[in-house]
Amino acid sequence: MLSQPQIEDLKKEVSFKTSRSGGKGGQNVNKVETKVELLFSVEGSATLSDEQKQDVKQKLKNRINEDGIFKLTEEKSRSQFVNKEAAFEKFVGLLNKAFVKQKKRKPTKISKAKKAKRLDSKKSRGELKSLRRKLF
Repeated sequence: MLSQPQIEDLKKEVSFKTSRSGGKGGQNVNKVETKVELLFSVEGSATLSDEQKQDVKQKLKNRINEDGIFKLTEEKSRSQFVNKEAAFEKFVGLLNKAFVKQKKRKPTKISKAKKAKRLDSKKSRGELKSLRRKLF
């Protein structure tokens, strides 16, 4: 998880590129650049540790281009400012998700008593069904 100072430092490292967005907005769509593209250099980041950089590269590799730039696009709102805020929130959420370590699975073994109980219930169910059959 990222701390508040780290998030503030990330705000300085992130750059935004704007372009005209499609969708609702009427004439506003044709003249105002509301679509926001968040760009972040993973390797060039001073905020993230080497381990965090590796996690980001591994878990978010589909969002990182060949130059090592993380890209995220937001165009839901008609406001460029709202889209920038939403893109940054989404970015921080993705980073936090990437930093979560998955717990190692402990393989469990079914006890002999449980196996026997299951087989007994199957046998009794089979006997019940066999009693329902018509004898010729």
